[in-house]
Amino acid sequence: MTSPEDSQRIPPLQPPYSPSVETALSRWMPPGSPIEPLLLFRTLMVNEELAGRMRPLGAGILGASATVEPLLREVMIHRTCGLTGASYEWGVHAVGFGLPLGLTEAQLHSTVHGSSADRCWAPRERAIMRLAEELHTTSTISDALWTELSASLQEAQILELIVTAGWYHVIAYLCNGLALAHEAWAPGFPPPGAQAPASPAGA
Repeated sequence: MTSPEDSQRIPPLQPPYSPSVETALSRWMPPGSPIEPLLLFRTLMVNEELAGRMRPLGAGILGASATVEPLLREVMIHRTCGLTGASYEWGVHAVGFGLPLGLTEAQLHSTVHGSSADRCWAPRERAIMRLAEELHTTSTISDALWTELSASLQEAQILELIVTAGWYHVIAYLCNGLALAHEAWAPGFPPPGAQAPASPAGA
C-alpha cells in the first residue's frame, strides 16, 4: 500500500531513528508536541548536518526571543507561502499558528487568494501583507511602504520581518522542489471560496 509520502522526490526518514536524529527531531518540534515530527523535518534530516545549520534561524523566528509579535509574523509567513505556492507550509502554519493566534478564515483565505487590498486587514496587518508582496515581486521595499512600516515598527522588527520573508522563501523552495506530501492534519491551500482547515486536537 502506497502513501502520499511515496510521491516525494526524497523519502523522509522513518522510525526507528538513530539517537542523533531522534535528538535533532525533538529540537525541531515544539516541546511536548503530540504530533509526529513533520515531513519537512524528517526529509531535511536526510542531510543531518545541513538541518543542524538551518534549525537555529527557523527556531529563532518562531521563538520567544523574536521581536515581531506572533500575529504579524504569521501574516508575513502565510502571505509568503501563498505567493510562493508553498501549500504544505501554509497548511502547517494555518493549523498550528494562524488559527490559534486569531487569524480569521477570511484573512487566511486572503493570504492565498487575495491581497493586501482586502478589507479583512487592519492597517498594520495590511502593511505586512504589502511587505510580503513587494519583497516577493520586486526584492525590495518602496519608499512609501518603508515610511508606513517605520511609523509603527522598530528597525529591529523590520529587519526580522525581511529575514522571515527570506527564510520562508527557502522553505518554499524545499516544499515545492521536493514535491513534499501534505500532513494529514494540514491539507494545504483552501480552494477559492472555501473555509480554512480546523485545528486538530493538541495542535
